[in-house]
Amino acid sequence: MKNLDFTHLSSSDITYIDSLFDQYKKDPNALEESWLKFFQGFEFGSNSPAGGGDLSEAKLRKEFNVFRMIQSYRTRGHLLSDTNPIRPRRDRDARISLKHYDLTEADLDEVFMVGEFVDLGPAKLKDIIDRMNSIYCNKVGVEYMHINNTDIRRWVREKFEKGSSTIQIPFEKKKRILEKLNEANVFENFLQTKYTGQKRFSLEGGETTIPALDGIINKGAELGAKEFVFGMAHRGRLNVLANIIGKTYEYIFSEFEGNSLEQQQGQGDGDVKYHMGFTSIRKATGGEDVTLKILPNPSHLETVAPVAVGYCRGLVDLNYEKDTSKIVPIIIHGDAAVAGQGVVYETLQMSELDGYQAGGAIHFVINNQIGFTTDFADARSSAYCTSVAKMLDIPVFHVNGDYPEAVLFVSELAMEFRQKFKKDVFIDMVCYRKHGHNEGDEPKYTQPHLYGLIAKAKNPRELYLDRLLSSGELNKDLAEQMTDHYKNLLSDRFNSVKEKDLPGRVKGPHREWENLTWSKPSDFEKSPNTAVKKADLEKVLEAITSTPEGFKTLKKAQKLLDERKTRFAENKIDWALAELFAYGTLLKDGHNIRFTGQDVIRGTFSHRHAKVFDEKTNHAHCGLAHISEKQGKVFIYNSLLSEYAVLAFEYGYSQASPSSMNIWEAQFGDFSNGAQIMIDQFISAAESKWRRMSDLVMLLPHGYEGAGPEHSSCRPERYLQLCAEDNMVVGNFTTPANMFHALRRQLTWNFRKPLIVFTPKSLLRHPLCVSSVDDLTKSNFQEVIDDSAVKAKDVKRVVFCTGKIYYDLLKKQEEDNRKDVAIVRLEQLFPLPEKQITEVLKKYKGADLKWVQEEPFNMGYWTYLLRFRELFRDFDCISRKASASPATGYAAVHQREQNEIVEKAFKL
Repeated sequence: MKNLDFTHLSSSDITYIDSLFDQYKKDPNALEESWLKFFQGFEFGSNSPAGGGDLSEAKLRKEFNVFRMIQSYRTRGHLLSDTNPIRPRRDRDARISLKHYDLTEADLDEVFMVGEFVDLGPAKLKDIIDRMNSIYCNKVGVEYMHINNTDIRRWVREKFEKGSSTIQIPFEKKKRILEKLNEANVFENFLQTKYTGQKRFSLEGGETTIPALDGIINKGAELGAKEFVFGMAHRGRLNVLANIIGKTYEYIFSEFEGNSLEQQQGQGDGDVKYHMGFTSIRKATGGEDVTLKILPNPSHLETVAPVAVGYCRGLVDLNYEKDTSKIVPIIIHGDAAVAGQGVVYETLQMSELDGYQAGGAIHFVINNQIGFTTDFADARSSAYCTSVAKMLDIPVFHVNGDYPEAVLFVSELAMEFRQKFKKDVFIDMVCYRKHGHNEGDEPKYTQPHLYGLIAKAKNPRELYLDRLLSSGELNKDLAEQMTDHYKNLLSDRFNSVKEKDLPGRVKGPHREWENLTWSKPSDFEKSPNTAVKKADLEKVLEAITSTPEGFKTLKKAQKLLDERKTRFAENKIDWALAELFAYGTLLKDGHNIRFTGQDVIRGTFSHRHAKVFDEKTNHAHCGLAHISEKQGKVFIYNSLLSEYAVLAFEYGYSQASPSSMNIWEAQFGDFSNGAQIMIDQFISAAESKWRRMSDLVMLLPHGYEGAGPEHSSCRPERYLQLCAEDNMVVGNFTTPANMFHALRRQLTWNFRKPLIVFTPKSLLRHPLCVSSVDDLTKSNFQEVIDDSAVKAKDVKRVVFCTGKIYYDLLKKQEEDNRKDVAIVRLEQLFPLPEKQITEVLKKYKGADLKWVQEEPFNMGYWTYLLRFRELFRDFDCISRKASASPATGYAAVHQREQNEIVEKAFKL
């Protein structure tokens, strides 16, 4: 009986069960095996002394009702669990009572066989109910019955039912809990006293977070984890930095004093102290060395979740030989944010996909039941802030933050689950926030009753200390000694800051960034050598035009492979081939390539075909993966339909892989605005704020071709507005060769910069948009391309432009044989090649100057170029009129506007 699984009965209708029993009596062998064993077990039990006689239909019906009650505890007992430390829980109508299962108080002393299913053997109903209450309605509630995977559901049930009712913690762990609570509590009190009024987003009310994270790390180290990567918002961040990550108190106090090491050294523009990251190496309680890293994060609370997971995937691919057990992402959420931010859903949705799986994250929610001033009843429709987690086959633990031993129990269980199943897991620690949103805020304006309760509450440390003292497990002298020791330690550290005695940073185990340098303005005056040998191109060409023996390539796809050879032979390298040559030569040099985005394998415009597929088996073949034996690895994945989380993931991946080419492509360029937070807060600003480089490449299809307002513009003005201090590279290229060199340049530089490319659509197949083999083997990136078809002495007007409009202008120039108008292409928009532009202007001294763009006057590049007043003061702009919409939706209007731009460019 004990070895049988009856969870399939959880929602069984009693009339259905009656019909099955009738069938059992008529023909037992006609029943499915598990039902057969079930009825046989009850018949056996009814004939044993404990069973109490014959198995009547009434008795069987009652047994089933008790079993249904047991299952309801497993399914909905969390709704009755005592997880709120500050106020009664809202009634969620759990429907777990005698009346709901057609039972009465007269049945409480009756013995039921289904006691077997809760490890009691045949037992009285009251004992069964007491057991289920002690397991499922105590300080921990668990949601797991939604899990479809039977193995996972059984594992969680067995672990939880054995451990949750009588949580057994050895004294050394209890002492460790108290030490961490001391650290958390005294740290906050010290900052409150020394830096009154300064924002710190304190952890007070949720201090049990510190022993919980400590427990996760120690359990993880015991189970083989070497590294833990934290992503979190600012609530409690300073406390976590100090008491978990190991950022020294000197460092933190110096930031309060306005005298941080970064500020002393003039490192960028900096950021507020509760956004900064840190890395350390510490010893777990078992003696293992573990690396702890907290990633920097802006106030966009949940954005860091996919960044942290992406960072871990990068290390899994490149440092841990795909062993996800070695590195664990820990995402610390706020309750309002985890419920309200869609990127949490996106991150979970990608968590088990091949391209994004990192072994699962541990999600720890500091649930203080309020978001800034918004009560949870106004912040979500779901019963729990973690309800989004139920989309996956993973457990969710809800736990009372005033009971540290219960919190430690679920923390260790979550870590064990993650290491065993390599899936995400959620811990929802219900606590409270002692102060307002920050320490200068008055929370009673909007929650007077709640904050009246909070004012009277003892903090988790005091409560836990009281329990230890009352149980006799800890004597008062030792408790006071532990607290005084920590207070003195903080005071000593504070005094050392006053003396400006700041220690250096501790470096982690990954040294990939060490040999890189920060860029200088002079680095952008001329591009480095990125040319390759023709033999290398031929080697790549062979790989990307071949398939394995017996591979049944689709005829259309085979034609594309054959055309690659033809183009190379005819010395007409188009965009797709130049791209593949860039990736292939980088791979041959030993660099890895990671490329993701919606439909990137084929390419939105069916130009790339990085993989071809067997028409019989659908097996994929990637020629780029078969160039040479010692080449780098190529990872290319079609992403889920997300921009925000996917771009965040790729940014995180780039943080772990400075020697790899990391690329994200938008399906259409304007789709990137779905990831605007990543672009604004991370990609464009991270080097200045946090001293973090990235080589992430963003490919954004752009060009006015009558597609309407949605798929014409990638909003180049937005990227250019973000450009300053050489923070990233932005370009709109007109030649495949420039794309080739720009990609190779990313890893040739001895520093790393994000690269934003406004990539073409129609130019992918334009007969004039081609490059020669020599352009790849004897040339480098060209920031500015002058007009070679005119003579300077004949030129009356110089038209500067960028991107696709060049080919419209070129057509007009050639059709009208205009030798008095020079067309100059600005290929790199930022960092602006000012010296090269100046040289071109000198050449055409006295000519009329125009900037021509196909974007509206208030969009595109013109307003950006006006920042460079000296260079562009004599220019006028020819463009579409200023517009609220990026482009017209009428094909005829589009063509008329396009023609007018070209006509004006040549009208002297």
